[in-house]
Amino acid sequence: MWRGLFTAASGMVTEQKRTDVIANNLANAATTGYKHDKAIHREFNAMLIRRYYDHEDGGLVGMEPNSQTDLNTNTIDVTRFRGFSADPFYRPNIGKLGLGDFIDEVAVDYTQGPLETTGNELDLAIAGDGFFTIQSPEGTRNGAFFRNPQGFIQDIRGYNLLDAQGQPVQIPRDMFNKDIIVTDDGGIYVKGNDVEPYEEDPVQTITTGNQRTRQLIAQIQLVSFDDRLALQKQGDNLFYAVADADGNIAQPQASNAVIVQGALEKSNVQIVREMVELIHNHRMYEANAKAVSTQDTMLEKSVTEVGSVG
Repeated sequence: MWRGLFTAASGMVTEQKRTDVIANNLANAATTGYKHDKAIHREFNAMLIRRYYDHEDGGLVGMEPNSQTDLNTNTIDVTRFRGFSADPFYRPNIGKLGLGDFIDEVAVDYTQGPLETTGNELDLAIAGDGFFTIQSPEGTRNGAFFRNPQGFIQDIRGYNLLDAQGQPVQIPRDMFNKDIIVTDDGGIYVKGNDVEPYEEDPVQTITTGNQRTRQLIAQIQLVSFDDRLALQKQGDNLFYAVADADGNIAQPQASNAVIVQGALEKSNVQIVREMVELIHNHRMYEANAKAVSTQDTMLEKSVTEVGSVG
């Protein structure tokens, strides 16, 4: 009975932790670039339960194989059902007893979130597998950037966006945001001032600031990892690389993802699914709580009533 209390209590703890994960997902349903978390549970090793002197095959205890015949009982026991029998000389193995479960890990779902057009030239969304590198040990999928007074492109935490050489991306201060062009491969351009002839009509020239004459300012550095288990969430929608069992930290590699300018990647949390999971977890928690209450009542009766009989 004590095992039953511990098993039910472990189930309550598991469902409480899973509810915390779901609540965090719902709280970040509107967070740009947020990736959904999922609590993975694992069962404790089951305990093999047998009665004293039980045989491996669940046979007769302390009797010869022909003892049933000697006692005028049927050799073929018609009362046997799924390992149990009404024969008083047959003692079946009880089997395995589950000891509850626990949260083994909180896995991150890296499924692509939907893209939402904003029209802001410095809003960048990643379509594919990759992370923005910023001037910190972490990376992010949140592409809501802005320019500070010095012209550096930063995120909401004040970290500078880095280029392919690991240097902060800086836009000339005399350039307007509408003059910034970000290509799908991560190139940052500004509109140029050169006057060049059109290929179709050599007489007609390109006016100042036309997008066809542009200057490369920087190349955004996008990185990815072969093993997603090498990444963990840091908080504030940041990810960092962790060491494996041998102490080696996974090294990032260049990503072939596409950058979409003027858009943001929304959270990949599905609110309806999370609400259904929340209701399910609440019911499981209540069931385990009821089991704890029932077994507590039985223990109380055993202590206060059974001992006083006679």
